[in-house]
Formats: sequence, structure tokens, C-alpha cells
Amino acid sequence: MKRIDLAAYGVPEQVVRCVDAPDVSAPEAGPLNADEVVFDVIAFPINPADIAFCTGSYRLRPPLPATPGAECLGRVTAIGAGVTHVKPGDHVINLQRENWVQRRRVRGDDVIAIPQAIPPRQAAMLRINPPTAQLLLSDVTPLQPGDWLIQNVANSAVGRLVIRLATAQGLHTINVVRRDSLFAELHAFGADHCIVDGPDLAERVAALATAPIRLGIDAVCGDALARIATCVADGGAVVTYGAMSGGQPEIDRGDLMFRGLTLSGFMLGRFLGRRSLAEIRAIFADLGHQMLAGKLDAPVAAVYPIEQIAEAVAHAQRDAKGGKILVAPNGMI
Repeated sequence: MKRIDLAAYGVPEQVVRCVDAPDVSAPEAGPLNADEVVFDVIAFPINPADIAFCTGSYRLRPPLPATPGAECLGRVTAIGAGVTHVKPGDHVINLQRENWVQRRRVRGDDVIAIPQAIPPRQAAMLRINPPTAQLLLSDVTPLQPGDWLIQNVANSAVGRLVIRLATAQGLHTINVVRRDSLFAELHAFGADHCIVDGPDLAERVAALATAPIRLGIDAVCGDALARIATCVADGGAVVTYGAMSGGQPEIDRGDLMFRGLTLSGFMLGRFLGRRSLAEIRAIFADLGHQMLAGKLDAPVAAVYPIEQIAEAVAHAQRDAKGGKILVAPNGMI
């Protein structure tokens, strides 16, 4: 069985290794293994958090060797006697990490069945970005149809999903990007307005929004977050879910003290952790059916075999790569 290990923390394409590992056996009979599920990994995406994990800058830094991988799509091959919510042949997503591998054996409650008809390249990206976009819109501040929000990194996978989900909910979006060549594509997704970031962002945004902006979504931190905050109306909310700049969150104290903005941080695991397993399954059931209906998708730039993990990781770090990089450990999809 092939598995990806980190030999060290550092430059990702230099520290990832495709190694031979002991194969995963089927759950043995008996109560200790009754709730286990074994699945083959069909595909996994390479996310920014995975890159950060490889560099050692992520919040988790386990002893080495360690296997990365925040999400994957799997096909169930075996189940324990106590597992009833999935069966062999089902497609599943895994709520646990260490998914850069050909096969996994996990607790039954860690896998969630999804519609098998979802194209595998899209299903492999269901676990992280779609619920992140949905919960950013639902859990940070109350929003009603007709409300406005602003986000930076609007061309990211999460940003595109925010546009689609917001449009479906009757929300209006102003989408901040780094180049105007992205405008037409984001407008096609339903973006109300697109704008290039800059020091006069607030003034230009004020000329676009026809109502107060209630929510600002940031994934850059540093002064980019401060610029998003200046666009949000008094009493509104600002949330940050990433730090692409590598900087710390910055916001003018006057925006917090005098204008009454709230600033919070978002991490998907923490927000899902507030919910029961039944509620988590319901979230993914809804998102899975939206994906099946073609309402949620994301571009894929390339798919690599697991043996080419170094090339895949290097590709995932390029600017303007045109979509997500996937790895197919058990044959191309």
C-alpha cells in the first residue's frame, strides 16, 4: 500500500515521500472492531492547509514521519458488524485527517456517505470548502435575503462557493480579487460586483453597494483584513478564515470601539464541533445534493498519481493554476 509521509517540515515538494506501508486489513470480528470502516481512497485534493501542514506552519505539527491530508473521497470496501449507515461500495468522505494514502481504516462515525453519482473529482472536494462557505454565511452573523457581504480571495474555491451559496440565498456579494481579468468568470457565478483590492477599497466599494454591508469575509489577514473592515457597516461582522499574507489580523480599533464591528475567527472543525453527528450528516447531505445537481462545483487543474506527489504539491503552490490539484491514489479518475 502506498502512503505519503513527511520526512521533515520544510519546502513541501522536497519533504513529501511516497512510501510503501503495511496494508489495511478488514475489521476483525468482535466488539472492538464492530464500528470500523475500511475504504479505498479514490482521490484527495491538495489544499492550502495541507501545504501549511507540510511546511510546519499549520496549527497541527505532529511528530515525524506524519501523513498529511485533510480530506478525501473514498469507496467502502469492508465494514464492521456494528456499522449500518454505510455499506461496501458506498462513496464516503472522511472527517479525520491523514488521507494522503491508498486505503484507510477508521471509526464508522468518521465516514459520511454521499451520493455515488457525484463526479469523483468534485466529490473529492466536498469535505472542506463547501461547508466552510456555507457556515461562513450562516454562523457568523444573521443575514437576510437582500443583505450585502464583501469577501477577499473571491477567486479561491471557498470564495467561488460563497458567491454561489449567497446568490441562492438572495444575498448580494462584492468580491475583492487581485486582477480584473477574473471579473467575467466571477460574474458568471453570480457575483454582483467585483473589484481589485487597493488602499482606496472602501471608497470604491461605497459606490457599489446599494445597502449597508453586514458581513466581511477575509482570508488574507494583515492590512487586507483592515481594508475589508472599513467596508463593513457600523454594527456589522468581520470574520477571518485564513492568512494568505502570513500576517496577523489587523483592524483599526476605531472600527471595533466606535463603529461596533465584531471580529471573529473561523475554523471548520470548531464550527462543526458545535453540532451533533446527525446535524453534521445533514449538512453534508444537503451540500452533496447541491453538488449532484450541479449547483456547487470547482475547477480542477490537474490530477496526479500518488507516486508523483512531489510534482502535485509543487503544482498546487503555483499562482493562477486554474483550479484545484487532485491526487488519485488507486488509478486515475
